[in-house]
Amino acid sequence: MRLFSTEQVSKYHPDKYADQISDAILDSCLEQDQNSRVACETMVKGNSVFVAGEITTNAKVDYISVVKSVGEKLGYDIDRVHIELHTQSAEIAAGIESGDKMGAGDQGMMYGYACAETKSMLPYGFDLANRIIKAIELDIVSNNQSPFHGDAKCQVTVNLDEDPSPHSIKKVLVSVCQKMSFTFDTVKAKVKDILTQCGVDATTTDIIINPAGIWTIGGPQADCGLTGRKIVCDQYGGYCPVGGGAFSGKDPSKVDRSGAYMARKIACDLVRTHNINWAEVQIAYAIGMSQPMSVNVCCNIPEKNAELADFVLTHYDLSPNGIITTLHLLNIKYERLAEGCHFWNNAF
Repeated sequence: MRLFSTEQVSKYHPDKYADQISDAILDSCLEQDQNSRVACETMVKGNSVFVAGEITTNAKVDYISVVKSVGEKLGYDIDRVHIELHTQSAEIAAGIESGDKMGAGDQGMMYGYACAETKSMLPYGFDLANRIIKAIELDIVSNNQSPFHGDAKCQVTVNLDEDPSPHSIKKVLVSVCQKMSFTFDTVKAKVKDILTQCGVDATTTDIIINPAGIWTIGGPQADCGLTGRKIVCDQYGGYCPVGGGAFSGKDPSKVDRSGAYMARKIACDLVRTHNINWAEVQIAYAIGMSQPMSVNVCCNIPEKNAELADFVLTHYDLSPNGIITTLHLLNIKYERLAEGCHFWNNAF
C-alpha cells in the first residue's frame, strides 16, 4: 500500500491572507496601468501588515485602503500598515522590452500538471482537499450559525495503489479554528457533515478533527503570514514538482507566474486531446529572453513524451507576450485566484 498525503488551507490562513493582499495590490495597479511591473511581498502579524517590494506603474493606488479591504473581507482587523515600495531596478527594466519582444522577467523553471481523474483535472486526493476547504469557507460566509472562525487546514491521505475514488481515501485530517461560543462537539459534528457532503465515507476512512483539541485563536493573531509560503497548496498539492517561484504579487511579465499558468493550460490540453491519463510540462526561461530555454513533457505513455514536447513547441506561443495574450492575463482578478489553489477552478 502506497499512502500519499496532500494538503490545502483556507483563504483565512495567514499565508493566504498575505497572498491576497499582494494580489489585491497587483489588481489595483493593472486596473489603471496594464504595463505595471509589480513584485509585491506582504507580511501579516496580529493587526499589523508590512508591504514591501518593487512597483513601477502610472497607477495611483491607495495601498493602505487596498490592504484594509482585504482584511475587511476576511474579518481581520488592521491597525498598522507599513509600506516599503520602490520602483523596479533600472537594470532589470532595461533588459525586458515591452510589446512583442518582451523578455522573461526572471529566470527559472515552471511546471504544469493535469490528469483525467477529476473534473478539475487535479489529482483526486488534492481535488478532495480543495472541495473540503471550499465547503468550510462556504459555511462561514453563508451560515449565520457556522461554528467556524475561518483559519483551516485539510490533509487527505489516499492509497495510490487503488483507483481514485472514495474507497481510496484512507485518512482525512481537518484542523479548523472555532468560535468560542460553540462546543468542540458541535465543531466536530459540523466537520463530519461537510466531509459526508464531499463524499468521504466515515465507515472506511479514518477521520481526525483538531487533534490538538479546541482551537479558538487562529489567523494572523496566532501565526505570522508571508506571501509565497504556500506554493504547494497554490499548485498541485505535492503530486508533481513546483518551480522555485511563488505566484502572488507578481505581474504577468514574471514567468514564475505566467509560465506556470501556461504550463497548466498546456497540460490540460494534452490530456484532453492526446488520449493520455496525465501530463507534466516543464518550461524554463532566462531573464530578458522571450523564448524558453527548454520544454519537457512527461506522460503515462513514455514513448509519447518527445512527440508531445515537439507538439508544444509547434502549437503554442511561449513568449511572455504570447502567454499574456493567450490567457488574457491582464484581465484577471488575481486576488480571487490567491484565495486557494490557482488551478482548482480550472481557469487555465
